[in-house]
Amino acid sequence: MKMLKKVFLLVALLSIVFAMTGCQTATKETKTSSEPVTLTISAAASLKDAMAEIQTLYQKEASNVTLAINFGGSGSLATQIVQGAEVDVFMSASTKDMTTVKDAGLIDESTLKNILGNEVVLVVPKDSTATITDFAQVTDPSITSIGLGEPTTVPAGQYAIDTFTYYGVMDQISDKIVYGKDVKEVLNWVETGNVDAGVVYSTDAKASTGVKVVATASADSHKAIVYPAAVIKASKNADAAKAFNAYLSSDAAKQVFKKYGFTTL
Repeated sequence: MKMLKKVFLLVALLSIVFAMTGCQTATKETKTSSEPVTLTISAAASLKDAMAEIQTLYQKEASNVTLAINFGGSGSLATQIVQGAEVDVFMSASTKDMTTVKDAGLIDESTLKNILGNEVVLVVPKDSTATITDFAQVTDPSITSIGLGEPTTVPAGQYAIDTFTYYGVMDQISDKIVYGKDVKEVLNWVETGNVDAGVVYSTDAKASTGVKVVATASADSHKAIVYPAAVIKASKNADAAKAFNAYLSSDAAKQVFKKYGFTTL
């Protein structure tokens, strides 16, 4: 009988220990989940305006998370990640640059998803007197300079070259082209009149009051414009990074992206 009592007592004591351990673990997890986290997001320059609003919204959604967003040409951002830059989430303006990072084995493939689409447009300064209405018309003498993103690092630049090639004028305008480090720089050149025309995304043109769209590229003239996003494997804040990556496809985020002219996928 005494032995039986000892067994019951031991079981009771073990139950208390396990219960206390569970409470401590739960408390620790709760504490960890609310600790301040800074996520570094590398995002295509064309996402700058939309992401500024997303950043504000997400701060309300996850008050302990701060987003540090680095904007640039997708190719340049991909190169930085491959070379070891500490990044939590990569948002590219092309599948090509995301594939570069993927092939290097640096992304969590379970988080990879296509989130947005866009269009390529030809713009001129708002007060321009040029009468062009088509990509093929940039051969006109009134157009002496054309701003494009550097095609090796800026997806919009490659889409532009593909489009001009499609319309059969690339060889005729090569001397007119000036290459920029990203699509926002090209937009600025057109706004300030430093170039007579430029090729940017429709979302960039929509956000600007200093340019006017004179033509939209045919979907057949270039590869589909797709923006993928993924969490980087080496992220030191993987759970928070995954949560933010998932948020990019939420209804709230989609409303913001649509507001700025993107199509959501």
